[in-house]
Amino acid sequence: MHNPSQNRYGSFAAQRNNNDIKWYVDGCGYMWAVSRALEQARESIWILDWWLSPELYLRRPPAKFEQYRIDRMLQAAAQRGVRVNIIVYKEVTQALTRKYLSPTIPRYLHSLLPRHTDKFSSTLTGLGLAAAFASLEYLESENQLMNPFVPVCSSHTKHALEKLHPNIAVFRHPDHLPDAQTLQSSFISSLQNLSLSAKTAASLPLDALQAVYGMNDDVILYWAHHEKLCIVDGRTAFMGGLDLCYGRWDLNQHPIADCHPSNINDTVFPGQEYNNARVLDFQDVSHWQNNQLDRTRNSRMGWSDISVSLRGPVVEDLRAHFVERWNFIYNEKYDVRKDVRYSRLTFNQNEAGSYQPRPSSGSSRPYSAHPQQYYPGSASQPQTTQPYQQYQRSSSPYRQDHQGEYSAPPSQSARGVDFDDDESSARGFGSFDHGGRHHHHVEQGIDQMAEAVRGRFNDGVQRLEDNIEHHGRLHGGFQDAGIPCQIVRSCSKWSHGVMTEQSIQNAYIDVIQRSQHFVYIENQFFITATGDSQKPVRNKIGAALVDRILRAARAGEKYKVIVIIPAVPGFAGDLKDDASLGTRAIMEFQYFSINRGGHSIMEMIANAGFDPTQYIRFYNLRNYDRINCSASMRDAEKSSGVDFAAAQQQYNDAVELPTDFPSQGDDGQNRAFTMDRQGYEQYQRGAQGMNARQGLGSGRWDSVSECYMLGGVDIRSIPWENGNVSEIDAFVSEELYVHSKVLIADDRVVICGSANLNDRSQNGDHDSEIAIIVEDPTPIDSYMNGRPWRATKFAATLRRQLFRKHLGLLQAQDMQRPDANFEPIGVPNVYDFGSNEDRLVIDPLSDNFITLWNSRAHQNTAAFGRAFHPVPHDDVRTWKDYDQFYESFFKKSEKGADGKEERKLPARHQWGHVVAENFSPGQRGVEELKNLLSTIKGTLVEMPLLFLIKEDIAKEGVSLNAFTEEVYT
Repeated sequence: MHNPSQNRYGSFAAQRNNNDIKWYVDGCGYMWAVSRALEQARESIWILDWWLSPELYLRRPPAKFEQYRIDRMLQAAAQRGVRVNIIVYKEVTQALTRKYLSPTIPRYLHSLLPRHTDKFSSTLTGLGLAAAFASLEYLESENQLMNPFVPVCSSHTKHALEKLHPNIAVFRHPDHLPDAQTLQSSFISSLQNLSLSAKTAASLPLDALQAVYGMNDDVILYWAHHEKLCIVDGRTAFMGGLDLCYGRWDLNQHPIADCHPSNINDTVFPGQEYNNARVLDFQDVSHWQNNQLDRTRNSRMGWSDISVSLRGPVVEDLRAHFVERWNFIYNEKYDVRKDVRYSRLTFNQNEAGSYQPRPSSGSSRPYSAHPQQYYPGSASQPQTTQPYQQYQRSSSPYRQDHQGEYSAPPSQSARGVDFDDDESSARGFGSFDHGGRHHHHVEQGIDQMAEAVRGRFNDGVQRLEDNIEHHGRLHGGFQDAGIPCQIVRSCSKWSHGVMTEQSIQNAYIDVIQRSQHFVYIENQFFITATGDSQKPVRNKIGAALVDRILRAARAGEKYKVIVIIPAVPGFAGDLKDDASLGTRAIMEFQYFSINRGGHSIMEMIANAGFDPTQYIRFYNLRNYDRINCSASMRDAEKSSGVDFAAAQQQYNDAVELPTDFPSQGDDGQNRAFTMDRQGYEQYQRGAQGMNARQGLGSGRWDSVSECYMLGGVDIRSIPWENGNVSEIDAFVSEELYVHSKVLIADDRVVICGSANLNDRSQNGDHDSEIAIIVEDPTPIDSYMNGRPWRATKFAATLRRQLFRKHLGLLQAQDMQRPDANFEPIGVPNVYDFGSNEDRLVIDPLSDNFITLWNSRAHQNTAAFGRAFHPVPHDDVRTWKDYDQFYESFFKKSEKGADGKEERKLPARHQWGHVVAENFSPGQRGVEELKNLLSTIKGTLVEMPLLFLIKEDIAKEGVSLNAFTEEVYT
């Protein structure tokens, strides 16, 4: 096995040179690229996800890209002979709520005792189980450990995919309630070897209780597998913050309206994909077409995220990580099932399928490496370690093997595909052992690979050669100009069967400490400690930020940290509700990390005598849109005699057809839209004869999200005709949910992956995570604080792309016009160096940029505050302020004028809509609103650091305790 102490940051993996990598900002381009890779897969597809939605469309709109639903793509791959291995997080379900704790589970566990257990031990065990679960029932009633549950359905993922083809295998992990097979192999065998006495029998129920709640070795039920990883054919990898699940696909302008009265087939977010978790979280996702969120009255929530694709030696480490996880779960759970679908994976380094690093006599250093080894392009480059250690003995890389420790895909011939053994080996998978044949020498495998490439231009290998050649033309070849990368992770005994590794946290701390001018952080959470006085928070990323800022302040250096996180880090609607305890707890921990509680980052800087706002600032993202419930919808309903919502539901039913239902008939006609759906078809016919109405009846203005982006039409010039609602009531706003997990230092170094900035992701023994450190040596001329600066291409272009998107300096994305940024690795990112917009963000320390950034954030914040009264907001410092600013407009009234309890009265306004009282009546008010919205550029807003500053946020309602505090950090 690997020795983490030998590698930088204590990682299981060394830094590797000669890789290629590209970034994706938001889900549209990323998922298009994934779809490209899946349709070209020939050997294996490995996916590790927190959640995977089988009915997810990787290209949009779904009506035009039916075959690109992920379950259909995986089925097609499996039918080609591709082996599909998937690991998803097994969520805590409602089956573990209090009503099931007693007596169902203790009876179940007691029934699994071996038949030969003596009566005394059986009775004593039964009493112990009853006592333990009675205690747990009380604990659960007091602390709500099981509520809310995670609204995903890994069971649906597993069964929906596995029924498609025997080449698809799905693991769910961890188990919270042991199944009979697992207990028979481990729990029961331990009982059989146990000499039961009164003492040991009394302790047995606690062990069983801990097994139920996943608490063995201090692991509790809420920890999750959180990686997002897809590896295709062992060569191309995708990773980052984007799961292949509902709610993640989005465009860079983030439209939050999706009503198409002129043509329902233009729907972009079908079924529960049209989601706003702050209004209504995912419900019954196994029947995802049954969306209870009314899209004619509610907005969706936009999703801002970052992922990457890569190729090269570093993919070997991702393969090793996946294989370790797969075999760990197999040994723990699936070995006893004796299902031919499941087997261990074997792993040998893929010599021909990846780009080899140059030999190096150097070795990687631990994470306390010398500062000069930090930056690419410095005088002393980080040394490449020796190639990745061979894991376990296996003569058959890329082959399923019950005896081996690791595996990848079987050969084509092993799956009945008509390629002979020599050809299969020549396609990049040398060193096979076919029925006792001698191993091929590496030289022979390379010769055969070259011969196969020349002879089979149509079998997919040519695409690989073309990509290599293309990259070589740009960069001089991988051997000369590849990108150094290192994989880091968070994992431990419960998640991976290894000693705890927190190399992601080590990398974050080291990169921050070594940064020279600037750090940019974009993350879903921000919970960290500046020392040992902020328990239960343990990660010390905050301490690294304080230390680096104070060093700069004392030296009189200009140094900046910009942090973007969500306004509300969970999905609570009304923050005052008891159901929002978890979200309020997270918010309180974040404020204690940022500017409250006595030990926060800003307080530590201020206590040292410096103004923290000169060094570190925090921001959120928010956007608006307009739902097209205009006269065009009213006229289409009138013409067709069908309600739009009913027609939309029938459309949802169509795109949710089972995967084995053919998308096309023998005549080539679209089968999904020729079924008996009278209402949908009738509505569509009525809509076809509708007047264009200046774009309202043609689909042009079904969303106005382009208006705050570069080159977008001025919102004041976009037409409207009152129909089902007035225009002022058609505008909606919502926080743009930040789900990215990225750190960029000095436009030279990037850390990107699945890890949030909190204890759950950073400490290693909680959620499992994966990330990559990218130190691209490709130099580009840039500026830092007005002075020439040698940045690197990958980091600088990613940072500039993000800044431009947030500032509205990118054009709105067209989902049906893919560019180079929609393609997998092999086609480099495209970026318009030298454009006017590029020059605005080129120098993150210049006064001009800082003024632009802060003034736009302030301007956007003011406009959203007046129009929509969003919370959190700086004007809300007490719960009384909260009532006046928010609840008086958006919450249903519960009392009559005389103060007596009465039936609930409708809210004055629906969630996320305009507070019309702030504007004049009638058309004049609409004009005032549009004038205000025209000042919004991009989605950047200030983070309200004064929100509820006079209140104890988390303790309002149900109290916290040590257990729940650890869960929320």
